[in-house]
Amino acid sequence: MGDFPLMVALADAPCLIVGAGAVALRKAKVLLPCGPRLTVVAPQILPEFQVLEEAEKLRLLRRTFRPEDIEGQLLVAAATGDPALNGRIAALCREQRILVNVADNQAACTCKFPAVVRRGGLTIGISTGGASPAAAHLFKERLEELLPAGDSEGMEEILTFLDRCRETVKARLPEKRRGAFFRALLDRCLAEGRGLSEMELEQLLEEAARDE
Repeated sequence: MGDFPLMVALADAPCLIVGAGAVALRKAKVLLPCGPRLTVVAPQILPEFQVLEEAEKLRLLRRTFRPEDIEGQLLVAAATGDPALNGRIAALCREQRILVNVADNQAACTCKFPAVVRRGGLTIGISTGGASPAAAHLFKERLEELLPAGDSEGMEEILTFLDRCRETVKARLPEKRRGAFFRALLDRCLAEGRGLSEMELEQLLEEAARDE
């Protein structure tokens, strides 16, 4: 049975990572771009976590895990390196209906961290259900090759343009024509790596109207 892909808003949401090793750091780097109020609890930490704390990206608790640490959390990642402790954390989270991700134990997870592709407002998550992280990473690389190269500004411009022109297109074209028009519009934007001008949009709309 497959997982349901769900985008969760984490901006200013309380999230917890238990553990502060290499695996925990990877999970922190996935979460931080989403803007959560992230807490990391572990008796020993990698230096990178100290840097993130000094930059006020997260809060560090330099001690062992306590059951009350999960209270009020929206999402918890158990990445301690101790399978028994990770399992205990997962059980506590399931009891309180808190989303939990467990390193190297897909069966204990109630949510999984996908491989993520980001370009501005576009977010794509790729998951193999834990069967092959390598395959998920490969598909991520293939998708990144299809999107505008460089930073996210090009895609952000394209998405802003598409959002801005939606009502205009809906007013000018019948519903049965809109899907094909928007696909062609997106193909051109991706090919040029930018949003179109108002004049260019008007020209395309006029051509579409003549083709009816």
